[in-house]
Amino acid sequence: MRRGPRSALAIAAATVIGLAAGCSGGGNAKTIELKFLSLAWQKESIAANKKLVSEWNSYNPKIQVEYDPGSWDTVNDQLVTSFEGGDPPDVIHNDSSALASFAAKGYLTDLTKLIPPALKSDIPDAAWGTATFDGRGGQGIYGVPFLQESQVILANKTMLDQAKVRIPTADNPWTWDEFEQITKKLTVGKRYGIAWPLKAPVNKVLNLSLNFGGTFFQTSGGKTTVKVGPQEKEVLQRIHDQLYKDKTADPSTLGMGTTDPLPGFYAGKYAMVPAGIYLRQNVVEEAPSGFQWVTIPPLKGQTAQQGAISQTLSVAADSKHPKEAMQFISWFLNGRHQADLAKGDWLIPTSKTAAQDPTLTGDKYGWNVATASAKSLILAPYLKVNGFDEFKSKVATPALQSYFANKISLDDLAKKLTDDGNKVLERYNK
Repeated sequence: MRRGPRSALAIAAATVIGLAAGCSGGGNAKTIELKFLSLAWQKESIAANKKLVSEWNSYNPKIQVEYDPGSWDTVNDQLVTSFEGGDPPDVIHNDSSALASFAAKGYLTDLTKLIPPALKSDIPDAAWGTATFDGRGGQGIYGVPFLQESQVILANKTMLDQAKVRIPTADNPWTWDEFEQITKKLTVGKRYGIAWPLKAPVNKVLNLSLNFGGTFFQTSGGKTTVKVGPQEKEVLQRIHDQLYKDKTADPSTLGMGTTDPLPGFYAGKYAMVPAGIYLRQNVVEEAPSGFQWVTIPPLKGQTAQQGAISQTLSVAADSKHPKEAMQFISWFLNGRHQADLAKGDWLIPTSKTAAQDPTLTGDKYGWNVATASAKSLILAPYLKVNGFDEFKSKVATPALQSYFANKISLDDLAKKLTDDGNKVLERYNK
């Protein structure tokens, strides 16, 4: 089911070839060459990306795509250099949080009028919102969103069963109150109920705080300011309580990155680990034989809402072939192909067609839970905040690290975030 019949692909390819010939002026036109900067890094994801590029090239001799691997760690610096040098890739893989500044500087093409109706309707409006920003020509769509991530909990099923803990479903998730009681039941002897890896705490906290309506930012009269009220404090206080009041969270994991707690998880040092859904792949590949685990759906406060950003494909403003680049993107991100890309990255496809793929709706490896969690994703409030990256690195990250290390109080944290944060944002407010 991951691929249609060969004849169907051939028919689609022939249609694309005909369109390409019309765009490029007939059979005698020179071959158009597009450079595609891809940030795929997992083995399965790289394979899926390269296979699709190879298929495109075999079906479209007049529009050839060069696969150019990049790195998430250096991509934005690399792009700034190429944009300013006038030689950027035609098709650019990035995440939507990077698009706002590039769009504002005129580096990206507004795709609004280039996006085919079929692709536009297959991706929900909420996902398009993650790639819609103010550019030099006004508000527009500066990337096609195709993969998203939600926060779930990976749990040791054997320990849950022994503690007679209810296994939640997407329709009946754990509430935060229930989750806290469960972590107490699972904290036995030297074993903790939960590990909170908070080396990079900002996005995790801001996304989860939406469970209680916490947005951390408010905009009035075109001016954005930081706010930390009761709604924003809920998740902060609950995590802190697990660490120092209930003592159900392992404090040794605070300085860990996302994947660092997994060896301790496999060894039984803690029963659960909050994680992005892509971490399921690590467990599948690394966990010892016989290790029983389960994917727990997003927690519910007032709601189960979480902030979302998207991986996107954009077209450089300096591309000489924006229509052909969009043609490739539209084919590359159709429903069947998005399903393959989602499996390769262990993430959620934005395509409504892709989300119906049998693998993505089956219970193996928690795919059904991961796919169902898409309904909880809303536009991350910070995505539209000018200056957020500076706020995050200079203010929020050190302040949250100090709070979770129990060096400052919650009120002190709120004051640091608002006072220091607003000084940063003031320079970006119009």
